Amino acid sequence: MTTNQPLIGMPMQQPYNGRPEMLVGAAYCRAIEAAGGVPLPIPLSDAPWVMDRCYGMIDGLFLCGGGDIAAHFYGAVDSGALTAIDEPRDRLELALTRRALQDGLPIYGICRGVQTLNVAAGGTLYQDIPTDFPEALDHRASTGQPLGHVAHAARVEPGSLLEDMLGVGDSSVQVNSFHHQAVRDVAPGFRVNAWSPDGVVEGIEPRDGDVHVLGVQWHPERMVPQREDMVRLFTRFVDACRAR
Repeated sequence: MTTNQPLIGMPMQQPYNGRPEMLVGAAYCRAIEAAGGVPLPIPLSDAPWVMDRCYGMIDGLFLCGGGDIAAHFYGAVDSGALTAIDEPRDRLELALTRRALQDGLPIYGICRGVQTLNVAAGGTLYQDIPTDFPEALDHRASTGQPLGHVAHAARVEPGSLLEDMLGVGDSSVQVNSFHHQAVRDVAPGFRVNAWSPDGVVEGIEPRDGDVHVLGVQWHPERMVPQREDMVRLFTRFVDACRAR
């Protein structure tokens, strides 16, 4: 490992078809590599020495998108709307995220990743937007469309880390959308940094901003390299990992 090429830990997931495999999305890896980082897939394991060894190697934690987090991890009962639950992944990601938050390790979460970040820090989730927000936008509007298909705008909080990274002068950004869950109660010590027009949370970050910790609900990796603002979300994260 060199100081110029930080190792970025990326917890893996099990495929939705139930095959005995572990996967990590190629688009996430390519985006991290393009930003100058080395993606390091972390296998799903309940063995503490596996997590300890992997965690000790990484300079930052990247939380990918994917299926739903089991409701009991945020003190709720499964409503029946949850899909593609992967509890070994839940356990590993929540443990790694809590450890990274405690140690001041940079974190970047995308889609499911912002939800994992929120739950790990003590927040909760809406289990299904169509059920909880019947008049909400279609937050799966980009599904089946070109990867960078814009679903809606997101209002970005002035003065936030996200605004600084995006460089949005009008505090608005065009985003894609592939989710049916969202942040409900924001975790203590965190604040919302972006909202969709219907009020659904599109991103969170710590209030103090001392460490590079960011979660966004859309999929920037699917908008790279056509969008320079989305590229910056990866380069700034990798730069923060390198600075450690």
